[in-house]
Amino acid sequence: MPVDFTAIDFETANSHPSSACAVGMVRVREGRVVDRVEWLIRPPEAHAAFLPFNIKIHGITAEMVSEARDWAGQLAELRDFIGDDVAVAHNASFDMGVIRAACAETITPTPRLRYLCSVQVSRKTYEIPSHRLPLAAEAAGFGEFAHHDALADAEACAAIISDAARRHEAGDVAALAKKTGLRIQQLKAIPLKL
Repeated sequence: MPVDFTAIDFETANSHPSSACAVGMVRVREGRVVDRVEWLIRPPEAHAAFLPFNIKIHGITAEMVSEARDWAGQLAELRDFIGDDVAVAHNASFDMGVIRAACAETITPTPRLRYLCSVQVSRKTYEIPSHRLPLAAEAAGFGEFAHHDALADAEACAAIISDAARRHEAGDVAALAKKTGLRIQQLKAIPLKL
């Protein structure tokens, strides 16, 4: 089915949602990935500690991001890549929480993204024991991938949405949301405490 959207995935340095240290995004047109980008991000000073647990998961260290752009320095490129697309993420509350918290932490405007969660779509589409990204991606026919690599995770997420749209005979992301009983959400800023 000809679904158009952008899939996004973040990795974080620690448990604070503003500590984004990597992003991967894939643009999908007519159900196929047509563009992909990824880059490292230097977390904000107040939340820049890289915890051993997080490093073990994604392999990114403080040294690797020392020369990377900070959140404010990369936000326009992130926003431009997504454009008017619906953003899709696996466990979107986490990824949208990263955007909200990083924007609040750096006092930068929160993009007014529309988004859909591929975990929720997976639950409405596949009969599998768990809807973790590797299992949901496998159900969508997406082979093995480097889980917790931001770009690979975004590509797996894109495969889930494209496959679900085909299975539900949905011509776009809005139709997929409707057919699965879900809603496309709107990202809102965290109110600043001044």
